[in-house]
Amino acid sequence: MNKIIIIAGATASGKTKIGVDIAKRLGSEVISCDSMQIYKHLDIGTAKVTKEEMQGITHHMIDIIDPSQSFSVSEYADMAKSIISDLHQAGKIPVIVGGTGLYIDALVYQLSFFSNSNPIIRKQLEEELATIGAEKMHERLRELDSAEADKIHPNNTKRLIRALEIYLTSGDIKSSKNEKILNPDYDICMIALDRDRADLYNRIDKRVDIMFDIGLVGEIQGLLDNSLVDWECQSMQAIGYKEFKDYFEGDATLDQVKYNIQLNSRHYAKRQLSWLRRYEFAKWINIDQDLAELDQYITKFIEE
Repeated sequence: MNKIIIIAGATASGKTKIGVDIAKRLGSEVISCDSMQIYKHLDIGTAKVTKEEMQGITHHMIDIIDPSQSFSVSEYADMAKSIISDLHQAGKIPVIVGGTGLYIDALVYQLSFFSNSNPIIRKQLEEELATIGAEKMHERLRELDSAEADKIHPNNTKRLIRALEIYLTSGDIKSSKNEKILNPDYDICMIALDRDRADLYNRIDKRVDIMFDIGLVGEIQGLLDNSLVDWECQSMQAIGYKEFKDYFEGDATLDQVKYNIQLNSRHYAKRQLSWLRRYEFAKWINIDQDLAELDQYITKFIEE
């Protein structure tokens, strides 16, 4: 069976370096599993891997679409699986690196991606959202599909409307279609990176400080000045970008923006770790203590 190695973890956990080290050792390549590094021109706020950090290792699924475009999980799955197939044909074990849970799911599980859509119903739902608000819409979803409502924050209006659209179009609840069966095409080695929580949060705060120091404000100003994005773009919903809306509209200071990015990033890291704990087959490695164990685990997987 075709082997794949997944290096997953929270933001700022050290995934990039570990992934590159493993790819170098195997003579392989890295496939990014990050929903924001797919965007061109969004470099600083996404902590996008740099040429220096790549160390000559080819990285895929980075800088593949313009920041004004939307991109779905199913599109990610199709593109990433094609790259995985190419690497397998070349005799390489793909190294997948990232922390976007839905993207990981799209590779390790057999999932049904809904093609049924109804623009008329979607427009009606969008109008209803504008009228009654996200909380009421979320309550409506909970009445129809409580399992899906548990996974969707009321503020994530795109996913909220999509779940309601699926129900109203097909009569099926989305959660009933998401039975998770491991993808039989791959032999999966999944490493989940762990760190002391206080240390992780400190790394996040320092990373945001560095982002500001190296020009995050200018990056976003340039995106807006060159009409590459507006605040409704999917890319601008990312942590590190969405917090600037109030600043550019004169409703927040840069200090407030930085604090909000740090806070939101810490909350996101917590959610990422909770998501990763659902993978019963993942091997948890404390990156500060167990690198030797990581090496042994990868070696055993390769040789099996």
